[in-house]
Amino acid sequence: MEYIKIDFDCGLSIIDSVKLLHSKTEATGKKYFGEFNGHKLTSDMTLDEAYIKCIGKTFKEFKDEQEKMRQDLIRREEEHKKKIPELTKYWIKEGHKALSQDKWGEWDRCVPIRLGDLYEGMELGQCLDIIKTVKDDSIAAGIEVMKNQGHSGMSWGLMKSMIYTFCDCGNEFVEALDNM
Repeated sequence: MEYIKIDFDCGLSIIDSVKLLHSKTEATGKKYFGEFNGHKLTSDMTLDEAYIKCIGKTFKEFKDEQEKMRQDLIRREEEHKKKIPELTKYWIKEGHKALSQDKWGEWDRCVPIRLGDLYEGMELGQCLDIIKTVKDDSIAAGIEVMKNQGHSGMSWGLMKSMIYTFCDCGNEFVEALDNM
């Protein structure tokens, strides 16, 4: 019996693709296949066979790995939360070394917020690196540091806001950045 090709909708999971193939065969008595991320899945494959073909693991192995990753993430988040008081003291001290005194109050308010967000304070050190570079060298050099930090659109916007707020020439920095 020859296989009939079907197209999977964009975003369909492996499990839903296999279910679709099985249901088409059940409904018509014919055999079907479809391409899933470059892998040929057929209506006579088991779920495990499809998972092994696509990702090299059985469905259970995949689910177990996902659960382990989830538990690791939870553990890392809990460890980070426990460190926030200690990290807050550290980053406040570092900010006071690099920033003008008139920026300290806002920095002190910002630090625990940044430590508790998505980036877990990564942007604190990056902000200070840029500000130190601007002080020691130039705005252009600070912009180069920022460009080399590998920011996403969201972290790029956050960095611009932080530089604007904490750098003595933040307005000029952001203007130069926007005019590139």
